[in-house]
Amino acid sequence: MTGRRGRRPGGSDTRSDVLSAARDAFAEHGYDRATVRDIAARAGVDAAMVHHWFGTKEKLFQAAVDVPFDPQELLLDGAPEDMARLGEHVVRTLLRAWDSPRGRVALALLRSATSSERAARMLREFVLARVVRPTVARSEADPHRAAWRGALMASQLAGLVVARYVLRVEPLAGSPAETVVRAVGPTIQGYLTGPLPGVVAETARGTGNVEISTERHVAP
Repeated sequence: MTGRRGRRPGGSDTRSDVLSAARDAFAEHGYDRATVRDIAARAGVDAAMVHHWFGTKEKLFQAAVDVPFDPQELLLDGAPEDMARLGEHVVRTLLRAWDSPRGRVALALLRSATSSERAARMLREFVLARVVRPTVARSEADPHRAAWRGALMASQLAGLVVARYVLRVEPLAGSPAETVVRAVGPTIQGYLTGPLPGVVAETARGTGNVEISTERHVAP
């Protein structure tokens, strides 16, 4: 897509244009395929200006989805050396982020994802790019099995967050974080390092690509 040429003044309206263009690009192409150059062209600014404002594509993505924390940084903080404890660490980190004052701000995106296809795509890409893929990469080298592990892990974490923070399902919503960690951590651990019955290696079948659908199915 060709944008307007030349450098525009760096006012707040221009920054908003960049964020709007970034949301469109990430929703259309996903995190990996969206480029800063394309986003800048959509907004009619130089790519250098985007880097000046946001630093990296990761930080631009974080600002575009309006999540005031970087879960990948939180995951790296205190990550266990023992892979057998990685599942609990992931759940503990997730709950710590959502329970924080900054995490409560991000609930607006989560709630909008239940009614907006665009918001759902953004949330999906955020979870995959910043939580699931970096975590699975630590435990699985085979692309096909990694894709399955990532999809299963994403489904569990998404369900946990929606049930605890949006639907407020009890006793999940009112339980202490550590209780939830002990209950859900082993399931995440199984998805990360356990056997995957029925899932064959990449060398035997498939491409290993994961596409988590956000299409809503309405019963007739």
